Formats: sequence, structure tokens, C-alpha cells
Amino acid sequence: MRKSLKGFFIRTLVLISFAFVLGYCGDKQEGKVGGGMSSVEDESSQKDILRIAMGSKDHSTLVTAVTAAELQDTLANPGPFTVFAPVNAAFEKLPPGTVEGLLKPEKKGDLEDILYHHVIVGVINVEELEDGTDQNMFAGGSIKVTKKDGKVQVDGANILGSAKASNGLVYIIDGVLLPK
Repeated sequence: MRKSLKGFFIRTLVLISFAFVLGYCGDKQEGKVGGGMSSVEDESSQKDILRIAMGSKDHSTLVTAVTAAELQDTLANPGPFTVFAPVNAAFEKLPPGTVEGLLKPEKKGDLEDILYHHVIVGVINVEELEDGTDQNMFAGGSIKVTKKDGKVQVDGANILGSAKASNGLVYIIDGVLLPK
């Protein structure tokens, strides 16, 4: 009896110690353990899609929308993804009040649909964006690729540039792609 009691106390002590270590090593943000890929801090590796957008002053509206839709971890996940990232001026072309309306909590589903309509699973290099082709988007639906005067457009939005990310490729565009 005494031997089994001693074993019980040792197991209990080990479990308490383990629980203490987990609590001590956990993420201290808002009392949560973990935090997803977006909470990982890594300044030495190539930036992921989320970090590229966050580091661009021209994509602050996009980052605000991604945050409102709680999609930060999606853009920080390993991917690979191709993301068409509208610049702030692209959002300004939308009818007045559109962005503000989509940022409301009750419009989160609509905002997610629009943001996912900017994502392709896999990396699509510019050479693969052939004139007249359709590209299938993550949310379903597709976008039409056109080439005109050496410039590439997707659903009428010009591709202004690109940035390679650790989890894919970002195309900087001057329009917001809306699901049909």
C-alpha cells in the first residue's frame, strides 16, 4: 500500500510539473496558448505573404480587411499560394462606404468570400498567366487573364509587380477582384 501511494505522489508531482511548464512556456497573449502561424516572429527568413502585405504601406487597407476577416493565419500558412493583392487605391475605386460596410462583423462572410477570390492554391508564375485563360480561385469561381500591350491583367486589374514569398507569390494589382 505504501509503495503504491509513493508512486501516486510521484506521478502527481510529474503531472503538476508538466502542467506548470506548459503554462509557463505558452503564449502570454490574451491568456492563450499557441496563436497560429501569424503569431510566429521570424525576422531572418524570407517573409510570408502576410508579412509582405504588412510591410507595405500600399496594402494597409488589405491588411485591415484580412484582420477583420480573421484570415491572418491563412496567409501565414505554408501554402503555396498565389495572392493578388490590391493596393489601397484599388479599394478607393469601390463605391463609397463599401469597404467600411465589409469591415463590419456581420459582413465577415462576404469579406472572406471577396478576400478568398484573390487567392489561388499553388504558385502561378507570370509566364503561366496566358492571354484568354481563366484561373480558378480558392473561393470557387475564376478570374480572366488578358495580356494587352505587354501588360498582364486579371479581371481588368493591372498587375503592377510581384513579390516572392516563403509560402508563394504575391501579385500587386490596381483593382479589387469581385466574385461574379
